[in-house]
Amino acid sequence: MTLAILETMITYYTDGSASPNPGPGGFAVIRDGVPYMIGGEPSGSETTNIRMEGLAIKTALEDADGEECQIYTDSEFWINVITKWAAGWEAKGWKKKGGEIKNLDIVREVYPLYNHSRAILTWVRGHEGDEGNEMADEWANKARERRATTPVKL
Repeated sequence: MTLAILETMITYYTDGSASPNPGPGGFAVIRDGVPYMIGGEPSGSETTNIRMEGLAIKTALEDADGEECQIYTDSEFWINVITKWAAGWEAKGWKKKGGEIKNLDIVREVYPLYNHSRAILTWVRGHEGDEGNEMADEWANKARERRATTPVKL
């Protein structure tokens, strides 16, 4: 008799914050409904909401380490970067027709992480009462207020 091992999918919610924008920033990763990691701009310098959103997704992908997961984010921008645009930019030597690729440092880190993952990226509308998204937003603001830099587990 063979026993099947049931693998459970990890669920992440991610969010980023900068206030003002640009300004001090932070991000949060919620794992399976629990505040899990916070961080911010590694250099400690002023940053943007977009950068913090990208670093949050990157941190979740690193944490999953190839395990099957679903990452919920309210950043349609980063979902498009990772799933639609980055492949073309990479094929063109990390260039795009319209000029520079903003946040290229994060794009070049998060894109291969995603490609070697078993992650599903799912968009959720921000500030619409989704419990996981609201928790991620709250903790991203706490990370910003704490002037977080390197990601730390809570």
